[in-house]
Amino acid sequence: MGTAAGEGGEGVRSVLRALDLLALFDESHRSRSVRELADATGLAKSTVVSLVATLEQRGLLWSRGDGRLTPGAGLLRWAALAQDAWRLPPEAVECLRVLSVRSGGESSRIYIRQGASRVCVAQHEGTQQLRHVVRIGEEMPLWAGASGHVLLIGGSPRTLGRVASAAGRGPDFTSVLAERARLAAQRGWAVSHGEREGGVSAVAAPVTDASGQVVAAVGLGGPTSRFTEERVESFRPALTEAARRLSELRFLGESG
Repeated sequence: MGTAAGEGGEGVRSVLRALDLLALFDESHRSRSVRELADATGLAKSTVVSLVATLEQRGLLWSRGDGRLTPGAGLLRWAALAQDAWRLPPEAVECLRVLSVRSGGESSRIYIRQGASRVCVAQHEGTQQLRHVVRIGEEMPLWAGASGHVLLIGGSPRTLGRVASAAGRGPDFTSVLAERARLAAQRGWAVSHGEREGGVSAVAAPVTDASGQVVAAVGLGGPTSRFTEERVESFRPALTEAARRLSELRFLGESG
């Protein structure tokens, strides 16, 4: 039993390390060398070489002629599957568009909870020249931002503690998160100013399933200078209507 547990632990560690390597590739780093991967992760070069070889065998990395590595063609199939799985129905797309228009051109987005993070799965870019840019699939901390407040509604003490730990805060921060979630549930919406990034504000409302459980957050985000108390108040009717409509569409499926 002890050997099996040890092997399992090592296997999980290897998987996490491999995923960490893949996560180092982004729009700013479309290719990497083995040395860059080793320096970025702090892993021994021999470990990185072994992980890279496995990822290459599975088509998740590809070695170019110059020796640099790029995401492999095997990821294309996964990307296509993910895009299909998270593609919004036309009615939901229209909800985001209408919300953006009714807010005066702010960007509207849908977030889901993933572990101790929130992930943007859909958005409608606003028409305001100065706007906050968020990429689809981008992970953000669950402990910050109006959407985070909403997604923590109904969260257990254990969940709140895990999120507080991910934020690197002390035990007292758990009660802060609990209060934010309570207020979001009581009001039916939440607002934040500069929690994750200075000068950026957001307002969000819960999207629920048939049982009333929060499955997503729909929100607006932009510069704090435009998210005054008066404008936030003017956003609320359109925001809560979008949340109600998205909840009725059940586009994320039923729970359970």
